Amino acid sequence: MVSRRLPSLTALRAFEATARHGGMRRAAAELHVTPGAVSRQVRLLEEELGRPLFIRGARGLDATPAGAVLAAALHEALGRIATGLDDALALPPARRPLTIGAYAHFASRWLIPRWGRLRAAHPDLDIALTTSADPQALRPSRFDAVIAVADPRPRPGLLCWPLVPIETVPVCAPALAGPPFDWSRQHLLHSRQRPRDWARWLAAAGIAGVDSEGGSHFESVALALDAAAGGLGVALAIRALVAPDLESGRLVVPAPFIRRSRRCFVLQQEAERAAEPGLARFRDWLLAEAGAPG
Repeated sequence: MVSRRLPSLTALRAFEATARHGGMRRAAAELHVTPGAVSRQVRLLEEELGRPLFIRGARGLDATPAGAVLAAALHEALGRIATGLDDALALPPARRPLTIGAYAHFASRWLIPRWGRLRAAHPDLDIALTTSADPQALRPSRFDAVIAVADPRPRPGLLCWPLVPIETVPVCAPALAGPPFDWSRQHLLHSRQRPRDWARWLAAAGIAGVDSEGGSHFESVALALDAAAGGLGVALAIRALVAPDLESGRLVVPAPFIRRSRRCFVLQQEAERAAEPGLARFRDWLLAEAGAPG
């Protein structure tokens, strides 16, 4: 099909209404404009097409042969558009999934094990989950909501709810736990995602004589924990995220000191979107799961 530039839809509608009513006054009433406005649109259309579309008859305006052909085509086309609009509006609104960004370790260890309960509570809630260990990738402006590691203090334009505290504890395979447990003989397992954890924990626990930088270094917290479970050394874990491993005995805590960070896992979203129904349902479910106040 060869395409061509179509005249103004306003002009086409004015012409079609005039042809159908046989005059501009009733066409103007239908279109909620003045007869002069209809006249101008028809005149512009005639000038663009280079031929008259009406002649004045005894009872008003009569369409020329070209006008009659165009009027019939427009009447059919506008009728089909009106029918299509009615059919489109009769369909249920398309569902857009909620976009949630989440800190990767939290998602795998805490959120995904609870996903079945979310689906059971809200089967109609579609969610697109993106995970990352990079804080810059979890900006609230990029998602409907994010679960990140942050200070829960309020920020302009941003709502923030604390979910789970970050409490670090050492963990290892049961065979390495002793007693006795000698720190000077332990091989430390590090995560590049949290490179300062051992230095902070050892200082807070008052343990001296241990090289906080020595040991094996892994790309992620998950790999460091797998190495610990395999008996390769001692890793630092966020207590809430290793609860299943501790309950099953896969990992144990050889030294009970807990270091609590000033930051925690938080839910963040832009303040202007707080009342959106789907987002509010996800938020309420998440806070209930975390045991946090709504």
